[in-house]
Amino acid sequence: MYKLKAAEWRPEHFKFDVVDRVATITLNRPERKNPLTFESYAELRDTFIKLQYAEDVRAVVITGAGGNFCSGGDVHDIIGPLTKMDMNGLLAFTRMTGNLVKEMRNCPQPIISAVDGICAGAGAIISMASDLRYATPEAKTAFLFVRVGLAGCDMGACSILPRIIGQGRASELLYTGRSMSAEEGRAWGYFNDIVPAEKVLAKAQELALSLANGPAFAHSMTKKCLHQEWNQTIEQALETEAEAQAICMQTQDFTRAYNAFVNKQVPKFEGN
Repeated sequence: MYKLKAAEWRPEHFKFDVVDRVATITLNRPERKNPLTFESYAELRDTFIKLQYAEDVRAVVITGAGGNFCSGGDVHDIIGPLTKMDMNGLLAFTRMTGNLVKEMRNCPQPIISAVDGICAGAGAIISMASDLRYATPEAKTAFLFVRVGLAGCDMGACSILPRIIGQGRASELLYTGRSMSAEEGRAWGYFNDIVPAEKVLAKAQELALSLANGPAFAHSMTKKCLHQEWNQTIEQALETEAEAQAICMQTQDFTRAYNAFVNKQVPKFEGN
């Protein structure tokens, strides 16, 4: 099987580090609150494609530098040029940004966002497309597409956000473009917890390391089923999970866990 070493990657448009099988992506334009460009969108998409084959990464953390997560698409580098594109160019762009979300959901590793400060537009989408989210008290998350004359149905927001926080709450955020506070996000189930700014990245990385040390194949199956079963009946979901669990029962990690239990030891999972 084709494998890659993620620790050897050197992305041009964000920081990327791998420690203890946890990859940390840091959006790194703090002077502009970490906006995205055409190039960083594409490189993020390609990174999540490659993570499907990364043998040295079992969990991913996304964060932003300088006290903010991501302010969305860069006004000068993206929004300005979009006003001059024809329909073919616009569709190529919107499909490319949607593919970033698709590859985040397709990548087998759990993704954890550590959100501080501004988390807006495409930045809010990146946090939404993650599996788990931690926020600082200062986090302000806004799906603000309506503020620039666009629909709230961007990059899967109308599909994913209602499943996280409910239809009514999602509708309010998408119609008004207002910011969701950290406290609202936690109360609504968007954020798993609120953590002081100086600890939020460490908290996300701590959980990522715990997941990385767990049964990686089983985690990837959980993520796949969480995603696939959105559009399944309960009967279909039960069959999907029966097949998934039977496959997991054939892994060596399942046997390792059994042997460790019998011997009163802590299992050491190897992801196979």
